[in-house]
Amino acid sequence: MGVEFGYRGQRLGLPEEGPGSVARPGRRIAALFIDWALCMLIAYGLLSGGRMQSASNWALVVFAVLSVLTVGTVGFTPGKRLVGLRVAAEGGGRISLPRVVLRTLLLLVIIPAVIWDRDGRGLHDRLARSVEVRI
Repeated sequence: MGVEFGYRGQRLGLPEEGPGSVARPGRRIAALFIDWALCMLIAYGLLSGGRMQSASNWALVVFAVLSVLTVGTVGFTPGKRLVGLRVAAEGGGRISLPRVVLRTLLLLVIIPAVIWDRDGRGLHDRLARSVEVRI
């Protein structure tokens, strides 16, 4: 009944299970939660002067800087590393810095991150030609 689309990542040439397979939504959300909590701690402790409303605004800036620097250099944020994920280019290897910046800006807008394709990639990953995979 219906059309068989295959497994997530099949169109990208990725394995179905194990290292290199497309990351599942639960791990991606857990990584995002860990990164956001870390950014809130940094913003509250170092930048906001103890004001929680100001910490929320600064946390967004810290999150953007953290994402660009860590994904652009090592391929993962601290949260992604803790849950066993990394960001890779569609063809394999590292994602280039301009694509990391584009991916991060789209992630900050939120809407592209909640629109997913059948491979489980958010619109921000599609536009940056990247994919989150398991380590």
